Amino acid sequence: MQKQKTKSGAKKRFKLTGTGKIKRKHAYKSHILTKKGTKQKRRLTHMGLVDKADENSVKQQLGLK
Repeated sequence: MQKQKTKSGAKKRFKLTGTGKIKRKHAYKSHILTKKGTKQKRRLTHMGLVDKADENSVKQQLGLK
């Protein structure tokens, strides 16, 4: 049986924490920033966690499951 390949897009976008949760970046922070407020841009800077409902899907893409 062959090894399962990880999705290269997922491996660039997600990182695992020490406790097994998955970190992600927020969307809407890459371009057209002039119309977004300073407060919104500051909030989007910080890392977020993948939602519990999407965790299994992301782990499968990373080859962890």
